Amino acid sequence: MRTRATIATAALLLAALTACSSSSSAGDAPAANDSGTPVAEPTVSVPAAHQGDDLQAAVAVYTAAYFAGDADTAYSMLSTRCAKKVAKSSYAAVVKRASADYGADHAVSDVQAEVSGTKGRATYKVTGLPKFDQQSQPWALEGDAWKYDAC
Repeated sequence: MRTRATIATAALLLAALTACSSSSSAGDAPAANDSGTPVAEPTVSVPAAHQGDDLQAAVAVYTAAYFAGDADTAYSMLSTRCAKKVAKSSYAAVVKRASADYGADHAVSDVQAEVSGTKGRATYKVTGLPKFDQQSQPWALEGDAWKYDAC
């Protein structure tokens, strides 16, 4: 039960960090441009101190799923490149084995994320399992989600 709560908490954190919402009324909306020329949309800059927040959340969710034996979640977080290299059934066996061997209660700590465009690197510790600590683990931004790219 604690594992599900950990995964659910991590998933909620990821959703909260990646969710965007806007509320505008008709009075706030810009006037329509009938010229047929596209209007540039404003860009949003993420402060440097928070550029890796989404990647940090992805690392937490992936690690929780991996040690919980949640093969569906862990496999869905593989980059397209990695998913092409390993069959889902083979990966599921690895994840199930990790859960059986080490248990589910291994959160990440000291997560540091470096992001450059669609590439990211994560350095972190796995609680209770120092042999799984990572240095500059590669991740790839695909669409709006960070994907594990260390294959």
